[in-house]
Amino acid sequence: MRQGPLSLLLAALLMTGQLHAEELSAAPDSNPPLAATATQMQIDALEQRLAESEQRRAELAAQLQSTGGERENAQLTRLRQDNQRLKLQLKQAQAEQPARLLSEQQLWFVVGAGVALIALLCGAMLRGRRRTRREWIN
Repeated sequence: MRQGPLSLLLAALLMTGQLHAEELSAAPDSNPPLAATATQMQIDALEQRLAESEQRRAELAAQLQSTGGERENAQLTRLRQDNQRLKLQLKQAQAEQPARLLSEQQLWFVVGAGVALIALLCGAMLRGRRRTRREWIN
């Protein structure tokens, strides 16, 4: 592709925007102060609308925060009530439960003693009434 015509085309495109801007600025206004005052009036109206919008936004933000805080407070109160109710149910369930006769450590001790006793009885029954001489005692 040739670079010459492409660069000329680009330069021509850039110049058309400037020529158009010059034509607009060169056109005589019938009454320049009226155009300036109309523009100033539009600016003032837009600034007033902006101030009203900002004030309304601030009011809505304050309202949102107050309702959000009330909602959180209501939820917190409900959760505390549920917590109290569950604590009472737990206390009632523990009160209804009979007291344990043995602790867990005592229970394991009793189980071990029972196993030792059963082993002693089985050994005595397997030995029988016969008395044999114990050779290892010599």
